[in-house]
Amino acid sequence: MSRVANRVIDLPSGVSVSVAAGNVTVKGAKGALTMAIGPGVSVEQKDKQLSVKYQGSEQARMTAGSTRAHLANMVQGVTKGYESRLELVGVGFRAQVAGKSLNLTLGFSHPVSYPIPEGITIEAPSLTEVLVKGTDRQKVGQTAAEIRDIRPPEPYKGKGVRYKDEQISLKEGKKK
Repeated sequence: MSRVANRVIDLPSGVSVSVAAGNVTVKGAKGALTMAIGPGVSVEQKDKQLSVKYQGSEQARMTAGSTRAHLANMVQGVTKGYESRLELVGVGFRAQVAGKSLNLTLGFSHPVSYPIPEGITIEAPSLTEVLVKGTDRQKVGQTAAEIRDIRPPEPYKGKGVRYKDEQISLKEGKKK
C-alpha cells in the first residue's frame, strides 16, 4: 500500500485547484500548471486539502504515489517556484543572457547559444553564474541539465559547467 499517496496536500492561501475530466489545474501567484491524471486515480479537494485516491488495478496503486508527489510539486511551484544554480569554472568561461537566449563562452572555437524554453527564466547575476528559475520542477531541472551537458566538468582540472554545490572528484594526473 502506498504511504505517499495517503498523505494529504495542504493548500496555502492564494492557491486554487480545479479537477475536471482527468486533468488537475493548480493556479497560484506565480502561474498555473496542469497535469493529466492516469486511469484509476482520482483527486479530491476538501476545504484547503487535496487527497489522492485509487481503486482497482495494481497500475493505479503504483501511480497514485507519484501523482500525489507531482501535485505537491505543482503547489510549491505556483507559490514559491523552483530554482537551480549553475557555475562556470574555467579561464574565460562566461555566460550572458541576450533576449530569448543564453550566450555561453566555454572554451570552444565558437560561442554557444542556448534558446530559453517557455516558462523558464534564466539570469546571469555574474559572468560565471547562471540561475534557472520557473514554476515547473521538471522543466527547471531539465533546462539546468541541458546547460550542464554543453560542457560537463572534466575530471582532471574540474573545468566546465557544474551545479552550485556539486562535488567533483578530480583524478590524479600523469606521473613521470
